[in-house]
Amino acid sequence: MTAMPLLTAVIENTLNRVLYQDRGLKAARQRLKGKVLTLKFSEFSTPLVLVFSEQQLDVIGDWQGDSDCTVSLALSVLPELRDRQNMTALIRQGRLDVQGDLQVIQQFSALIDLAELDPAEYMAPLVGDIAARGISRAGQRLFSFACQQISGKQQQLGEILTEEWRVAPGALEVAWFCEETAALDKTLEALDARLAQWEKK
Repeated sequence: MTAMPLLTAVIENTLNRVLYQDRGLKAARQRLKGKVLTLKFSEFSTPLVLVFSEQQLDVIGDWQGDSDCTVSLALSVLPELRDRQNMTALIRQGRLDVQGDLQVIQQFSALIDLAELDPAEYMAPLVGDIAARGISRAGQRLFSFACQQISGKQQQLGEILTEEWRVAPGALEVAWFCEETAALDKTLEALDARLAQWEKK
């Protein structure tokens, strides 16, 4: 099994447990029934597609159909989506790009906000309350650290490509190259004109 199907299976299982087992969330779930939400994370090449039905949520990596709403974001933005009031600010800041029906992501955000997203609650029967709390806190810190590392590595990779390896030229180098090319063009044109005159003689 490759990493992507395993990841989608884990996310699907977790979201179904959290969002579809609580009867109190039925009204919030009904608003999303039949909707398709695509999440494009900058850290992954494959998007996550959430397909909502009355009974369950399907998480798909390879989706050929249409999507009601497509959201492009970084993993680090994900925790901020729990508060719908953050959404407008995130869009204005360019940290969230929404294509399609904005209400779909707002309704999903509201559903997540209403749900008791406390991993400790699900682990407690297996490992005990105290151990579950410790594991949950460690998991949150690990997720936050991973997001920081990923965004830091992206910036570092960009600097390495332009500064150290010189694979990608910097903006000033591109401008200089364009000017040099234009100057060389003029020199060649002048040389062509001189050769043409010399041939006439």
